[in-house]
Amino acid sequence: KRQLKGTLNDVKAFDYTAPSTLPEAVGLLVSQPSARLLAGGTDLIVQLRSGRKETDHVIDVKKIPELNALDFDPVAGLIIGSAVPCYRLTSHPIIQSNFPALAEVASWIGGTQIQGRASLGGNLCNAAPSADSIPLLIALKAAANVAGPGGRRVIAIEDFCTAPGRNQLAAGELLVSIQIPAPAPHSGAAYLRLIPRNEMDIAVV
Repeated sequence: KRQLKGTLNDVKAFDYTAPSTLPEAVGLLVSQPSARLLAGGTDLIVQLRSGRKETDHVIDVKKIPELNALDFDPVAGLIIGSAVPCYRLTSHPIIQSNFPALAEVASWIGGTQIQGRASLGGNLCNAAPSADSIPLLIALKAAANVAGPGGRRVIAIEDFCTAPGRNQLAAGELLVSIQIPAPAPHSGAAYLRLIPRNEMDIAVV
């Protein structure tokens, strides 16, 4: 754990903590209700700079092992930690062979630099209507594994987002991982995206 004071251009000063365990992160969220979680930061940093969001405390969750898990079991399916960056999904041979649409959609999220930081967990929690990953996660019958002061619970991805920028996470809760069932025999998926231009654009449909 470390704690710093920092500024980023026009962003006001905030406390920064990087917990190494899930209970520590939950405890920080409970004690700092206005804290913001940082996994990749590709949405949060932009929102803090523009003034759309403010916080006195940023909690960096990238050092928590469970949030960086990327595991596949032919029976249980795929577990993607909420802090796993997109580039790991686009290049992972098991995902390419078993979930090719997921590898494809991860490659659509921003450019190369963004994919080195952005995560599916952050894309989901940000709950933007234009999010590339959410429609595919719904189609793949994915679920969100959530932890908080009351313990753990599972939320279907189709129920996770409640409005633009809003989700089902209660006070003190955070997204631990996304779970996707193993693909059924003779099944497949593809992601088609409608955008005004060809590169690094926000989806319309």
